[in-house]
Amino acid sequence: MSAGHDHDHDSDHSHLGEMDLRVRALETLLVGKGYVDPAAVDRLIETYETRVGPHNGARVVARAWADPAYAQRLADDATAAIAELGYSGRQGEHMVALFNTPDVHHMVVCTLCSCYPWPVLGLPPVWYKSAPYRARAVIEPRAVLAEFGVQMPETTRIVVRDSTAEVRYLVVPMRPAGTDGWDEARLATLVTRDAMIGTGVARQP
Repeated sequence: MSAGHDHDHDSDHSHLGEMDLRVRALETLLVGKGYVDPAAVDRLIETYETRVGPHNGARVVARAWADPAYAQRLADDATAAIAELGYSGRQGEHMVALFNTPDVHHMVVCTLCSCYPWPVLGLPPVWYKSAPYRARAVIEPRAVLAEFGVQMPETTRIVVRDSTAEVRYLVVPMRPAGTDGWDEARLATLVTRDAMIGTGVARQP
C-alpha cells in the first residue's frame, strides 16, 4: 500500500478474523513446544493494554493543546515531536499528526491490514481490524461515525486517511471549550483512544 492515501467523503464489528485465528494457533503451537513463555506474552500484552494504552498519545495531544510551539512541531514533523516525549515506533516508521478543525474531521483506517501506531495508542481495538470497519470507513465514514455516537455537521468535511506500514497517523482532536488554564495532565484525561483514531471526539469537561 502506498503512503498517504486520502479518501474524501461527504457496525458491525467482527470477532476473531482469519489472521487472529492464525496468530492464536501459532501462539498455541509455540507455547506447546516450549519456544514461547506464555507469562512473557501476558506481560507484553499487559504493558500495551495498561501502561501504554492510549496514555502516551493522550500526553502528546495534551501537550499540543497546551503548547502552540509544540503543536507546530507536531504538525511539521510528528515523528520527531512525539520522540521528544520519549515515544518512538519501529525504525523507518513515520508518524503524521492530523489536526481536526470545525471544517475538517480526520478519521484513520488501514484498508489492507491493521497498521496502527502502537507506541502512542497501545493495542488496536478489535473493531479497527475488522473487515466491516475497514471497508465502511472508506465508503460511508459519516455513517460509521454516527454508529460511534459522533454526529458531524454537514458543513464538516470528513477525510479518511489510510494507514500503512511506513506511515501511521495520530488524530489531534479539537480541544474542548471550558478548559482554559488546565494543565497538561488534566487535559490528557479528556483525550480518548477513539478521538485519536478519529472515530470519536475529546471528552467534554
